[in-house]
Amino acid sequence: MSKLPDFEGLAMFAKVAEERSFAAAARAMGLSVATVSRGVSRLEERLGARLFNRTSRKLALTEFGRTVAESASRIYRDAEQVEDSARELSSRPRGVIRLAVPMSFGVRWVAPLLPEFFRAYPEVSVDLHLSDATVDVVGQGFDAALRIAVQLDPSLVARRLCAVSRFIVAAPSYLKRHGRPKHPRDLNGRDCLGYAYRARSDVWRLANAAGDEETVTPGGQLRVTNADALVPTVLAGLAIAELPEFIASEYLRDGRLETILRDWTLTTGGLYFVTPSARVRPAKIEALAGFLAEHLSKPEWRWPR
Repeated sequence: MSKLPDFEGLAMFAKVAEERSFAAAARAMGLSVATVSRGVSRLEERLGARLFNRTSRKLALTEFGRTVAESASRIYRDAEQVEDSARELSSRPRGVIRLAVPMSFGVRWVAPLLPEFFRAYPEVSVDLHLSDATVDVVGQGFDAALRIAVQLDPSLVARRLCAVSRFIVAAPSYLKRHGRPKHPRDLNGRDCLGYAYRARSDVWRLANAAGDEETVTPGGQLRVTNADALVPTVLAGLAIAELPEFIASEYLRDGRLETILRDWTLTTGGLYFVTPSARVRPAKIEALAGFLAEHLSKPEWRWPR
């Protein structure tokens, strides 16, 4: 005999006892009369005693059945309450969201949005993990992540929020002192700063409108795990760097940095909201996904405007 209680049989028995009819209980549970009858018979066999006295015209609980009915009804009501609470939880945004976001992007563009999100969803809290390292969403137990990439792990469910461009930039003082590069080959031998978490290692891949492609391997004095750390050295006029649009646009707008190699472009990536599965996503995740899509699909950092 299974050590697991026959919850299904107990539920069917409780409903039949309540309705005083197999047919009425079957209708209430959306089952066939035969299914309910088999469930109750299975329970009787398991318990070793009859629960009902049955005739062709009458159904009555046995003394043993009356003893069991109270407990079975309580189990049935408790199960209904658990399901009702679970449905409410899944349909109403509430609870903790473990969200992983690249550090610079999270500090600049996600954290400032959170007060508005919390006002809209007061029963949702966010555990915000900030790191430029690519996290294992499933293995590390995250509910969702924002990821900036050209290609994504196909095992994740992704919603593209917007495109993210990247620029090769330098300060006006650097260009005045060293001249403006005209071709990617002109970067050879120059101080070009590297970013440790690039998806394709330390290589800049550029293409022009004619379809020509060139690669540059940066080789400057600084290599970082966070792109914001490149900015002071570039602003000081000491080097060239590749920066994502959401960082670079601030300095391009006020002229502290300039784009170079304007006839050449780096591969455009995207900003994605990713989750482990889309089969049954809690309401809190759907709420966050919709909120971020609304606020980040037309980003303020776009350059040029």
